[in-house]
Amino acid sequence: MGTIGAMAVIRPLRPLRAGLERRAAGKAERPLVSSRLQDFVVITGFSGAGKSTAMNVFEDAGYFCVDNLPPEMIRSLVELFMHEGSKVERAAVVSDVRGGAYFEALRAVVDDLDALGVAHQLLFLEASEQTLVTRYKETRRRHPLAPDGSVATGVAAERSLLAPVRGRADTVIDTTGMSAAMLRGKIADEFLPHKAPGRLAVTFMSFGFKHGPPREEDLAFDVRFLPNPHYEPELRELTGHDERVVDYMGRDGRLEELYERLQGLLDFLLDQYVKEGKAHLVVAIGCTGGRHRSVAIADHLVGRYRDAKDYLVEVVHRDVDRPI
Repeated sequence: MGTIGAMAVIRPLRPLRAGLERRAAGKAERPLVSSRLQDFVVITGFSGAGKSTAMNVFEDAGYFCVDNLPPEMIRSLVELFMHEGSKVERAAVVSDVRGGAYFEALRAVVDDLDALGVAHQLLFLEASEQTLVTRYKETRRRHPLAPDGSVATGVAAERSLLAPVRGRADTVIDTTGMSAAMLRGKIADEFLPHKAPGRLAVTFMSFGFKHGPPREEDLAFDVRFLPNPHYEPELRELTGHDERVVDYMGRDGRLEELYERLQGLLDFLLDQYVKEGKAHLVVAIGCTGGRHRSVAIADHLVGRYRDAKDYLVEVVHRDVDRPI
């Protein structure tokens, strides 16, 4: 199915009735008709937290998708799907602060879906303020709540608006430190039914413990026992991409021993995850600063598994560009 971008135009079938009024009547309203709609996902959260990436996951999985849909039109869309003759079984919509004043109606809309007996999920995406500011700087876009001001001002204003909705979410995902591929894998694991074994998306992530642990790792390995190039003046400014750093790390033979043991373990585990139907796996490699040892080992593992037919492999070096 396709995505309806920008602003979808859907004429309401009838006025929206508050969910609180229906509950006061003593029982929930039954669905309009016997519907083929099996899953309806409402995606919301902070601007810049990854809502478009999330919607793309559902679209690729065959969901009917609508972006930037004001909350008051969600019920009308659901009613269209529930009419006899509708062939839509799964749908996802993004509704956020771009809807302006209409966004405040989102909680009542969730009550409406409850009362209609529609199987639905509310997915909320968030990230740290610094992450959101950085993402806006990289894309050079303006924040919808601060078009003429700072991104930080927009994030602060958005936080107060989103707090009540976050409390109603079925799933909250913090995308701080996550690549787009990692987020796609996370959503696939959380929301999409597992199918027959297919290609496993594997992310090898290097990180530094002094900058905090990663948030979304499935497996984590501490390699701080290896010789640390940081204490060698001629190597300190280099990274694990440099062969001189790799040679230094391997000088006592423990690096090769690590590879032998670690690759045997990963060969076994990755095969099991493929058979299980897991969509995405994050393998985190940590050293002290995230510039030397972890980077070299992550690069080595990417080279080891990149051409394997059962895997889609990427590498993320979270802290390699941080100041020493």
